[in-house]
Amino acid sequence: MEKKIEIIKDIPYRKVKNKELFLDIIKRVDEENKKLPVIVYIHGGGWISGNKETGLNKLLPFVENGYLGVSISYRLSNEAKFPAQIEDCKCAIRFLRANSEKYNIDSEKIGVWGESAGGNLVCLLGVTDDNTFNNSGEWKGYSSRVSAVCDWFGRTNFLIDIKRSEEGPYVYISKLLGGPIEENLEKAIKVSPYYYETKNCPPFLIVHGENDNIVPYSQSEMFYNKLKKNKVDVTLIKVKNAGHGVGFSKKVVNYVISFFDYHLKGQKDNWKEMRKNKRFLEIQP
Repeated sequence: MEKKIEIIKDIPYRKVKNKELFLDIIKRVDEENKKLPVIVYIHGGGWISGNKETGLNKLLPFVENGYLGVSISYRLSNEAKFPAQIEDCKCAIRFLRANSEKYNIDSEKIGVWGESAGGNLVCLLGVTDDNTFNNSGEWKGYSSRVSAVCDWFGRTNFLIDIKRSEEGPYVYISKLLGGPIEENLEKAIKVSPYYYETKNCPPFLIVHGENDNIVPYSQSEMFYNKLKKNKVDVTLIKVKNAGHGVGFSKKVVNYVISFFDYHLKGQKDNWKEMRKNKRFLEIQP
């Protein structure tokens, strides 16, 4: 039987400099009285474009599988420089916890999933605690920690690009930081998940196309090795023959669903079988 889906659009979660920021919630009507685990989607677009509407269709398979889906907006770099973007994301997580009763949220089971620029932001949510980027905005007193992170081809180490920040896609980095990397080294380190202490991180699933020419696959490989060295539960999926954007294939999405099912619902068998006791995987899209 087809499941009836409800979308609650444009819920304000923050007001900053007379601008309101919104999030959308997508849920199954037949589960509206249950406390559900949450998957928060953070859109990409080089921190300068994109919108929360792109997340709704992508969240649908997860909602049908028993999750509450949330897609958030955040300030883009043409209106606010880093760290505004991660501050907004943290405020959104606090909002969900502060309003968990209203929206039937299991506040101990919040996972995040982001693509490209959104991948960078979900990685920052995963590697930082409540003492970092967490003092801006409303809902103070609530934690912004998350329980599981799915990063799709996010940039994790900005210092590697230090000589290229005015070239091609790298110009988006300059717009985010407020100038070239070499003139904003402190910001470049703070926006790089790679440079944070990672020993107490939540589980990570990293998905990246092997032929990505916007965010090189090596970024995810380097970050994976750092997490693994610090004994974080991390899986890296290399998507064969894929570029920037690995496609929304059923095979890839099933890995993501199984990852969240394991870490947010405690459903272990499927994820263990898919991993086959390996922490590094290669799949065709």
